[in-house]
Amino acid sequence: MLTACLEVLGLALCVTGSLLAMVACGLPMWKVSAFIDSNILVAQTLWEGLWMSCVVQSTGQMQCKVHDSMLALAQDHQTARALTVISGVLGIVALAVTVAGAQCTNCIRDETIKSRVVRAGGVIYIISGLFMLVPLCWMAHRIILDFNNPNIPSSKKREIGAAIYVGWAASVLLLLGGTLLCCSFSQMVRGANSMKYTPTKTIAVNEEFHKNLYV
Repeated sequence: MLTACLEVLGLALCVTGSLLAMVACGLPMWKVSAFIDSNILVAQTLWEGLWMSCVVQSTGQMQCKVHDSMLALAQDHQTARALTVISGVLGIVALAVTVAGAQCTNCIRDETIKSRVVRAGGVIYIISGLFMLVPLCWMAHRIILDFNNPNIPSSKKREIGAAIYVGWAASVLLLLGGTLLCCSFSQMVRGANSMKYTPTKTIAVNEEFHKNLYV
């Protein structure tokens, strides 16, 4: 029972993390314009994402433009694109692997193989979380360096957007859920649920009863 609970909890965390990772990948709010001047009347707000850039007017109107050329992007944008896409693909693969070896499915009969399959799914989820975490930390580091650089004008400085925070939450869920999946079939958990029964002796009808069997 404990194994099934850990498995369901870990899978739920991983699926939620994968969905949040896909949302963070598509959101255009990786970099947002920084308001550091004394004048608070700003006509527009700039959003920069992995796939598009948006301009939000003070009236509420928003215009977005998809990045036409991938080679024209900065190196951190190209790397973040590749790693986030790989993270999403690994999340889908890990879901298929984990469901195949889950306790609630009959795709695999052998318990030993099921445990290895679920553990493999947990490892893939952990790798997916790491692939998501690397571009987030790299992008945040670049934003902080550019913000503190006095040579960059204030109009070009950016702050950390909401998509990076969503991505960090997704990475934590993927790492935590993958760890739970790897631990769900551990010897400690299985030993707490397993009960050993002594084999029963069968006696043939025509055989003579041994004297020790009588009370």
